[in-house]
Amino acid sequence: MYSLNPGILDIPPERINIMNIYVGNLSLEVNEEELKKEFTPFGQVTSVFVMNDRYIGSGQTRGYGYVVMPSHTEGMEAIYRLQGKILKNRPIQVIEALPLSSSETDQDKIATDKRLNKKPRQRLYR
Repeated sequence: MYSLNPGILDIPPERINIMNIYVGNLSLEVNEEELKKEFTPFGQVTSVFVMNDRYIGSGQTRGYGYVVMPSHTEGMEAIYRLQGKILKNRPIQVIEALPLSSSETDQDKIATDKRLNKKPRQRLYR
């Protein structure tokens, strides 16, 4: 494991400074190049993804995307400066992206609940 705090934060050391940014409320006309152009004044942009319905056939964008920057400081500056900026007649929402949750077993969830002094949830119906 790469953990700084075992069981809580499992991030490889080379990814600790990377900033993944969620950009929402995008106009359907915004593409990856335009989104990258907005973020480059704040620092290097590693990658840009505008989510679309390519997998179900339409290919239409979904109105949100992700920008990855190698510097956390530059990413925070971009978030601060671009939050609410009008891009193609729409104010964009820019926040730090949340990591994907890992698939925890029930025992892991119970252990986490005990650490947080919470009772495990019980299903009241079947």
